Amino acid sequence: MGLSRRVTHDWTPVRVSNPDGRSQCVILCDHASNHIPPGFAMLGLDAADLQRHIAWDPGALGVSQAMSRRLDAPLVESCVSRLVIDCNRPLNAPDLVPSLSEATSIPGNVGLDDAAKSQRIALSHRPYHAAIEKLAQERASKGLPDPVYVAVHSYTPVYRGVARPWDIGIIHDDDDRVAAPLIAGLRALNRFNVGINEPYSPADRVYYTLERHASAFGLPAVMIEIRNDLISTPQEEQAWGDTLSGLLREIVEKPLLTMAGSPTRGSA
Repeated sequence: MGLSRRVTHDWTPVRVSNPDGRSQCVILCDHASNHIPPGFAMLGLDAADLQRHIAWDPGALGVSQAMSRRLDAPLVESCVSRLVIDCNRPLNAPDLVPSLSEATSIPGNVGLDDAAKSQRIALSHRPYHAAIEKLAQERASKGLPDPVYVAVHSYTPVYRGVARPWDIGIIHDDDDRVAAPLIAGLRALNRFNVGINEPYSPADRVYYTLERHASAFGLPAVMIEIRNDLISTPQEEQAWGDTLSGLLREIVEKPLLTMAGSPTRGSA
């Protein structure tokens, strides 16, 4: 089952797969893993806690891998639990290293001083974003087109007692070059309840990775959130990956950077 898988091999803070992929899309998976590296004493949690959404985005990596295969796209994944440090948060975010996640206290994160936070940043946050930057530079040096960044996440069906009715949420800022046609394509399938900037939006400070690597340079991007009970098996992950890849392939074949209202490269 997709929800029970976790990284058990010798760990690395970030993994880049298929860096020479031919697709213009670059897949990012900020919360791919629930792995807590040695030396953190499980942050005071038990193994059951690490299977919960507080530790990772269940199913997101499987969908990301399916998209990487189907699109022939590079994939960058964080290999450290967001409970150690959240790679999709700015360094000044109060939940960069959460001491409370939903209603669960994280004992190993309580009362951390600046030195301990800096250690977490160096362990995972900095290598993850450096890997994305390095990949972009390497692809530019080969004359490949500017990337279209696609961040893949999952979310819980119920959060703090409130049901979330959407099957999938498409998250975007003012640049909707990818989001708008993706939303239209999903709705045209007549199979999904599609949320627009639901269950999160950039105003919730969950768009950091794309703000840093896409918005800051005027590059097209989209954040995809899939309800995690819909991607709880490898078959479901593959099916969602196939659906999203088909829609994205059509989108990136269009002249995104010349569409009306689109920012030019280098604008913030």
